[in-house]
Amino acid sequence: MYDEECLETFLEKQLQLFREEVASNLEEAEAFLEDCMAVVCRNLDEVKEYLEESGMDISGMSDQEVEEASEVFVLPNGGYLIVEG
Repeated sequence: MYDEECLETFLEKQLQLFREEVASNLEEAEAFLEDCMAVVCRNLDEVKEYLEESGMDISGMSDQEVEEASEVFVLPNGGYLIVEG
């Protein structure tokens, strides 16, 4: 479900959401993301829809603020990974 780019991005940026590393390699990252049911979105509209459906109030947030939310990881391919901590 999570491609290598997604896993590598999470490994590199996991400290934006967690105080300490929760994974140290690709296998641990994949297991962690599966356990917390992380979601991959193709674009920012999907991110906003997901966050709203999960109960987050993003009504006053700009696109940049949504991208900078600690649970949102911007992927190199233009997609997004959402990890609820």
